[in-house]
Amino acid sequence: MTGNHVLDVFVVLGIVAGGLGLLTVVGRIWRRVWLLFQSLDDFLDDWRGAPARSGVPARSGVMERLGTIEHEVRTNDGSSLKDAVKRVESKLDTHIRSLED
Repeated sequence: MTGNHVLDVFVVLGIVAGGLGLLTVVGRIWRRVWLLFQSLDDFLDDWRGAPARSGVPARSGVMERLGTIEHEVRTNDGSSLKDAVKRVESKLDTHIRSLED
């Protein structure tokens, strides 16, 4: 390389150290990107839902859960949350009126 053996050793050591430093930086960036994609994958699993697998029960997705919530806030045959609130409100009004009399 340069003709000076001592200087050549330091040049090679500098190249090796620079390469190791570059690999370290690239590795850390790759790790952060990987963790970001893992988080995104977890989010999408929660959004879509997941089927049952060995030892893990199935999980419904966000849209299915929203459908369940919508069912609970609409009146139906009396089993929804809204129907229950109406029953409690009616009974409470009756009790308040009886106490006022």
